[in-house]
Amino acid sequence: MEDMAAGTVTDRLVEANLRYAAAFTDPGMDARPVLRVAIVACMDARLDLHAALGLELGDCHTIRNAGGVVTDDVIRSLTISQRALGTRSVVLIHHTNCGLESLTEDFRHELEMEVGQRPAWAVEAFRDVDQDVRQSMQRVRTSPFLPYTDDVRGFVFDVRTGLLREIDPA
Repeated sequence: MEDMAAGTVTDRLVEANLRYAAAFTDPGMDARPVLRVAIVACMDARLDLHAALGLELGDCHTIRNAGGVVTDDVIRSLTISQRALGTRSVVLIHHTNCGLESLTEDFRHELEMEVGQRPAWAVEAFRDVDQDVRQSMQRVRTSPFLPYTDDVRGFVFDVRTGLLREIDPA
């Protein structure tokens, strides 16, 4: 249980931001990623994408969700990234030991039973991480909204070794 005298986790984050802001200087960047790349990755807390990929502030757009799945909302973000902000490459990163490997679409049914309303979204659970990366690459490559689909690559990040393994799209 959290010590209330120390405040909530959010309180700690806000305090950390005050320390950050005290030393902050405007880097003078705009919203266009320097490397012209958008990365779609899982929200898993074990993935430090900037460190793992040698990225600096301003290098990329990062789009994260449960599973790193290419949903309609990810296509929305990628479309804005490409059409309005100049990105040309898409990197998809799933990972080993993903929580979505242990869920099924029954999760939606259980939610409906609990709250009385079925979620409009799909869980997008999967059993085979490599196949899910292939499916995500295909969703990006076939989207009519994305003008730049020639440089779309997919990877699985190993949470134990920190290494990326590239997935053949075929």
